[in-house]
Amino acid sequence: MIPKMSYLVILLLSLFSSGWSFLEHDSWITIELHHSVSASKPDQFTHRGNISIPSLNSGLSTVVQSELSDNELEEIKILTKQNGFYRLKATVTYPNGNSQRFLTSSKACSLLMAQFNDVLWISLDANGFVTGVTASQDATPNSSGCSAEEIQQIQEKRFSTDVIIRHAELAPVPDTGSFIQKFEREREARERGEVRDNRGFFAKYWMYIVPVVLLVFISGATNQDAAK
Repeated sequence: MIPKMSYLVILLLSLFSSGWSFLEHDSWITIELHHSVSASKPDQFTHRGNISIPSLNSGLSTVVQSELSDNELEEIKILTKQNGFYRLKATVTYPNGNSQRFLTSSKACSLLMAQFNDVLWISLDANGFVTGVTASQDATPNSSGCSAEEIQQIQEKRFSTDVIIRHAELAPVPDTGSFIQKFEREREARERGEVRDNRGFFAKYWMYIVPVVLLVFISGATNQDAAK
């Protein structure tokens, strides 16, 4: 039989290993997007669209987004001229009805120069829960940095969004099977007397010798102080 302490170590290693299981049970989520495009009313959010991810393991998604109105496009141009930030609010809903809300922002200039082509990064933990939602845009080549002329030339009103799922990185998993096999082999060898300890006397019993030496040393020092 395996001693209790060794069994406890094996059990803890097994629990640690199972704790890092990676989306063993697939799930789905929906994300509702609202954005703030007004420089004068930064806390006013309007509906932008919805994202459905039927399988977190596959990462496939369906994105449905509303087209910007003429007024919203002009608001974003004003926000760009003021070097402001475009703010996006993402509400994640799980199958059990629970929801989480995330807020991300980016330079309005970057979004406008990318002509509303952006990437939505969805970060997951090892259990499939969302830990972050981040929007980004690719750098636009041949752009002088949102000049007044470039801003006025933008007439695009439709968002084109790619959704990328970022899974949590797996930590190294302990090889509990090899540990158990090695322990069993060593135990069987000890029982058969095949394992011999060829260490010297001090190497075998230092843990008993050192405390005795320390006690003698401390006792001698105490006696000398008393004599003084």
